[in-house]
Amino acid sequence: MTYQEAVEYILGIPKFTKKNTPGHTREFLRYLGEPLHGKKVIHVAGTNGKGSVCVYLEAMLRAEGKTTGLFVSPHLVKINERIRIDGKPICDTGFLRLFENVREKIGEMQRQGLPHPTFFEFLFGMAVLAFFDAGVEYVILETGLGGRLDATNAVEHPLYSVLTSIGMDHREILGDTLEKIAAEKAGILKPGVPVFYTDGEEISNQVIEKRAAQLEISCKKIGKNAFENLETAHKKIAFFCTNAYYGTTVWQLHNTGLYQAENAILAMEVMRDLFGEKGHPSLWREALAGLTWPGRMEEVLPDVFVDGAHNVSAVERFVQSVCAGKEKGMRTAVLFSAVQEKEYEKMIACLCRNLEADFYMVTCLPGKRAVAAEKLKEVFGRYTDRPVLKKESLQEAWNYMLAHQEGRTIYCLGSLYLAGALKANNFSEFQ
Repeated sequence: MTYQEAVEYILGIPKFTKKNTPGHTREFLRYLGEPLHGKKVIHVAGTNGKGSVCVYLEAMLRAEGKTTGLFVSPHLVKINERIRIDGKPICDTGFLRLFENVREKIGEMQRQGLPHPTFFEFLFGMAVLAFFDAGVEYVILETGLGGRLDATNAVEHPLYSVLTSIGMDHREILGDTLEKIAAEKAGILKPGVPVFYTDGEEISNQVIEKRAAQLEISCKKIGKNAFENLETAHKKIAFFCTNAYYGTTVWQLHNTGLYQAENAILAMEVMRDLFGEKGHPSLWREALAGLTWPGRMEEVLPDVFVDGAHNVSAVERFVQSVCAGKEKGMRTAVLFSAVQEKEYEKMIACLCRNLEADFYMVTCLPGKRAVAAEKLKEVFGRYTDRPVLKKESLQEAWNYMLAHQEGRTIYCLGSLYLAGALKANNFSEFQ
């Protein structure tokens, strides 16, 4: 079997299997030989920012000289991006080897009457096997969806549970209230495992605190007063930590998203608890300053930014960041696309009410889940009197945006699939 055939097999899994329980994933891990046994696992869930927190943690752990395995989702361009050893995605040869090993074990499972793992379980199995083979010390796991029923929740004894910002997303699966969604996210909390979480809405905070109290575990809220944003300039954000542990040093991120300081301090506080006085914050600072996280307020061409904001709370944060860093007289244009299961009308309303662009461009993403460009144009028309343009193909939309940049800052958002599609075409190749 070739690498491409392996990828096609994995992508085709949703066609013949269904959602399994964490109990099934635990059995799957047993068939794989308990590859996470003895690993120091940090488990991260949340609505927005969990991928960023994971990569921040991973970078700081490497700065401390630790070996790391990182499992994140989704991928933007290549599926290998989901499984990283010491900061680097696994190679095609390694991917194929892991695929064949996992598939062999699945055959044994099926012969015993157990169902085939899901798409996400399969990749999770490949990831933990990769971490075992590489002999890494630390493993950072990002939940795929929710928390309580996520495959990653099969890990029974992590070092820490970490919860990022919680908002309304995947309501059809996780629940139609913030309380229900927070309860699903807090489902990763476990006895004896400390939890760190981002200060959010009062109702979600209460859900997390209540669950932690029931489990009698340490629960630390990282409040808004843990840091202070200083400036957003020169494509970077600078912030100051209020805890004396970090000294008076100014920290920088290669990003202009104000919310990224919140994600960084959450990861830093986990590191502080983990290493205490033996930690080296100066090394963490260097690691964070040099880190880029693709598709998250990423400048892909001069004054052209791609952001993966794909739900209402993420768009709200996106708008806050743009407005905070907006220089006097700065003109903007927006490229937008979305998938059907998202609350795209609320996302569009937030954009139009808070970010006055010279014009908006809508397009249709590949695949059955995409919202039609005509529908998006119609929704934009309800909330703005600015020009709303439509191009059916992403290539046409992209080419138009670049051809009519004319001193404007361009922002592309609405879906991680949009970010991935743009990155897959290397941006300038469209021209």
